[in-house]
Amino acid sequence: MISMEGGRVEESIGELRRTFRSGKTRSAAWRKAQLKALLQLIRDNEDKIFEALKHDLGKNPVESYRDELGVVEKSVKYSLSHVDEWMAPKKSSMPLIFFPARGQVLPEPLGLVLIFSSWNFPISLALDPVIGAISAGNSVVLKPSEQAPACSSFLANTIPLYLDSKAIKVIEGGAEISQQLLQQKWDKIFFTGSPSVARIVMSAAVKHLTPVTVELGGKCPTIFDYLSSPSDTEVAVKRVVGGKWGPCNGQACIGVDYVLVEEKFAFHLIEMLKKTIKKFYGENPKQLKDISRIVNKHHFQRLRNLLEEPLVAASIVHGGLIDEEKLFIEPTILLDPPLDAEIMTEEIFGPLLPIITVRNPLYSPLVLGSFSKAIVLLRRGYITVCAAEKHRRKH
Repeated sequence: MISMEGGRVEESIGELRRTFRSGKTRSAAWRKAQLKALLQLIRDNEDKIFEALKHDLGKNPVESYRDELGVVEKSVKYSLSHVDEWMAPKKSSMPLIFFPARGQVLPEPLGLVLIFSSWNFPISLALDPVIGAISAGNSVVLKPSEQAPACSSFLANTIPLYLDSKAIKVIEGGAEISQQLLQQKWDKIFFTGSPSVARIVMSAAVKHLTPVTVELGGKCPTIFDYLSSPSDTEVAVKRVVGGKWGPCNGQACIGVDYVLVEEKFAFHLIEMLKKTIKKFYGENPKQLKDISRIVNKHHFQRLRNLLEEPLVAASIVHGGLIDEEKLFIEPTILLDPPLDAEIMTEEIFGPLLPIITVRNPLYSPLVLGSFSKAIVLLRRGYITVCAAEKHRRKH
């Protein structure tokens, strides 16, 4: 574990860079050894990981395995079976002028990689990028989110016991440590988090022309189509409920942000959603045990503020119960909140689901005018729209 101040950051980064330059991380044997050790880490510490996730987010073991441990195990196994293939030179065509020369594309590791992980999936979104960096033969600094302190502490204390500490380090800390890290020169930065922090990361990376991968959020709606059979509609409702409240109680960029539905079907959809919520999570909202809590008081207050706007509060048709002491907000459905309210202009990132009614969902300006780019997936009577750009403030 490294809890750093000034010079120690530079000292540790210097050691990592020397390790990379030595060529140690380039061999297939080293990469596979680290991946196998990471898999062993997960298997040896399953109960500790469950406990840390319960402490930070209130996740139950089933959700923790599905969204955290299972993801990491699958990623490690996939990488182990493909490392040799990824490392192998690939034939490449050459211009005729170079005949009879032959060309090859030889994959090369970038060097020293900085990974910022997020708090909503503090194990999988920390270790999955590490798996990619190791598989590519890089040395790594992992900066876990300080907003999930139990998981951050687990990673910082456990990773050095399994992985090569001269090539892979975990650095804990808050915004000050993150700023110190961003002042250093990196060969790649991988960031998962909010757009506001991503701007800071990318601004710092510009100084050294460092390539950056950012995974951010946005407004991700579902368009509900009732032209299908009743059985398909029931399946779609279950998927909406599972996709909204299943991953960290809505605190996920992949979660459903809001639903578009034809006005004449809205009441039926809401009743089906209520029924499915009770089936999945129980009748008594005060005793829900299989759903995550809000990560901290700051995000709890942010979500409360969204609900307390008068016109938004008036649109609640199910749920709305909040418990500040337990940082819990009940799965909540809203019908037609104002489109210029903050709940409809910013990513919700919580257990609040607006239902927006339209006369024709396929020709609504919310669909055609709000996104300049979208990927539309049609499957068995429902349409999910994954926004490539954030929802515009005006429609």
